[in-house]
Amino acid sequence: MKLLVDVRDLKFVLYEQLNVEDLCKYPLFSEYSKEMFDMALEQAEKLAEQEFYPTNKKGDKEGCRFENGLVKVPESFHRPYRLYCEGGWLAMADDPEVGGQGFPFIISNACVEFFAAANWALLMYPGLTHGAARLLKKYGTPELQEKYMYKMFSGEWGGTMCLTEAGAGSDVGNLRTRAVPQGDGTYKIEGQKIFISSGMHDLTENIVHMVLARIEGAPKGTKGISIFLVPRFLVDDNGNLVDNDVNCGGIEHKMGIHGSATCVLNFGENGKCLGYLMGEPNKGMRIMFDMMNEARLFVGMQGLAHASAAYLHALQYARERVQGTPVEKMKDPGAERVAIINHPDVRRMLMFMKSSTEGLRALMHLAAYCLDRVQVAETDEERDLYQGYVDLLIPICKSMGSDLGFRVCETAVQVYGGYGYTSEYPVDQFLRDCKIASIYEGTNGIQALDLVGRKIAMKRGLLFKNAVKFSTELTAKFRKNYRMREMLEIYDEAAESLIQVTKFFGLKGMTDEFHVPILYAKPYLDLFGDVTLGLLLLWQAYIADRKLYEIYADHGAKDDKARQAVVASNRSAAFYAGKIASAKFWMFQVLTQAAGKARAIMTSDKSPLEIPEEGFALV
Repeated sequence: MKLLVDVRDLKFVLYEQLNVEDLCKYPLFSEYSKEMFDMALEQAEKLAEQEFYPTNKKGDKEGCRFENGLVKVPESFHRPYRLYCEGGWLAMADDPEVGGQGFPFIISNACVEFFAAANWALLMYPGLTHGAARLLKKYGTPELQEKYMYKMFSGEWGGTMCLTEAGAGSDVGNLRTRAVPQGDGTYKIEGQKIFISSGMHDLTENIVHMVLARIEGAPKGTKGISIFLVPRFLVDDNGNLVDNDVNCGGIEHKMGIHGSATCVLNFGENGKCLGYLMGEPNKGMRIMFDMMNEARLFVGMQGLAHASAAYLHALQYARERVQGTPVEKMKDPGAERVAIINHPDVRRMLMFMKSSTEGLRALMHLAAYCLDRVQVAETDEERDLYQGYVDLLIPICKSMGSDLGFRVCETAVQVYGGYGYTSEYPVDQFLRDCKIASIYEGTNGIQALDLVGRKIAMKRGLLFKNAVKFSTELTAKFRKNYRMREMLEIYDEAAESLIQVTKFFGLKGMTDEFHVPILYAKPYLDLFGDVTLGLLLLWQAYIADRKLYEIYADHGAKDDKARQAVVASNRSAAFYAGKIASAKFWMFQVLTQAAGKARAIMTSDKSPLEIPEEGFALV
């Protein structure tokens, strides 16, 4: 049994739900085919299972070491990292001119799912490098690109994003790192950054940091922030590496992702750290947000990947772990013991994990597909439409991926019972590794503020209106299938609840109760995510129902008994029946709660704001 990614479900999303091979009709991807996509997926799965996954537990136990100002990653990480880079996986979806392979981003994203499920801590090193390299490609000078970019896209050198400072985490505008102009186009960089993933390590010879800093005399707050390229080692005119006064002050000891080096970085302790401005002065936040879609989708993929691996491991365990008797024979002490997958409560947990994981998979790859559609759009209107979908989906991907992914991992521990709480089995590591996803790259509370404060209000609500239109047009197809009637009724009620809360927020935002949408932004994001996953699972059920009844027809199965026999003997039929079950579970067990969640938000309860600080606890 495959224990990382359900490949059949992944291909269902790619080829039956999103029809990604249609991208090959566009000039940008005309050299590719479904066969090439499948080949890439097969090779990614092979590398992930054979090289990445065996190092996951080793890396967790060994962790990173800080010795004499240097950081050493787990020794077992070096070989898979080298194979990953040699295989061209880091720049898989990038332009060949930078050493990339030019694949559609959604195929690269699908391959990421394998590596992320196999060893997230290891994947973070090339993942962060890719984001920094893309920023250099878009905003760097040709000279800087020639010196640093190509070795970043190849993985020979690493890269990071350096935002966080002590006292200025989510409050980025309060940063204190300074940039002093030197008159020759360079800047002296002075300051300290904390929680920098991959900030120092021994996987690469050099690391190129993208650093947020304030140029002397710049405005306070986020309007005065610029972004700089600051290499650990500068490349001189002869191509030699020269120390750039970037030093590691230590590494963090964390709950999870032990194999990922989380560093304190000191820039310019000796006054000799040089940086190069990316883009225009004081535009650092805008440039950073330009890269955030990729970064936040990447974190959403982390949640999906951990959920996928946790679910498949728990499923295997439930099939093998023999304990208890069938519920109908509970009073018979001599009854045969059965695998725990036969127990109703375990089945309920597995269904939650299955529907959540499949919904997240559809969500993440839909966002990636929309990014591709932005690239191949033939009109400005089409480009704006898909970019709007991306802008709306990204906070949902990041928040739902991390929160729901963690809940799936938590449920996996519960399926294992006491063994799940030990390190003997892998699910405790999935749980620990997954938790950080709701915190970094902007906490999920910040994702909610982004959705409510920016995305919903953009273009006078056009993004939301377009999403509603997409949902309406899609569900119109489903209404022709009477077997989906009950699920559609639940979805319609949930979608209407979301629309009503959105209107409610719009009205509150124009009154002196504008703080209500801020207070309940995260519950709103959760509701939005529930409805979005509901739509995607409904879409899957619609496709699966049609395919399932085609199989029934091929087998001449005209009644329930005959159809049950087909599902029991035909793997494709069982798969499609499982897809319909996932949609039903999500509708009946999750979306039925939407109206209550909406009502809770629209009470405008201000008790969290009105309670005196001392009222929380007299300590």
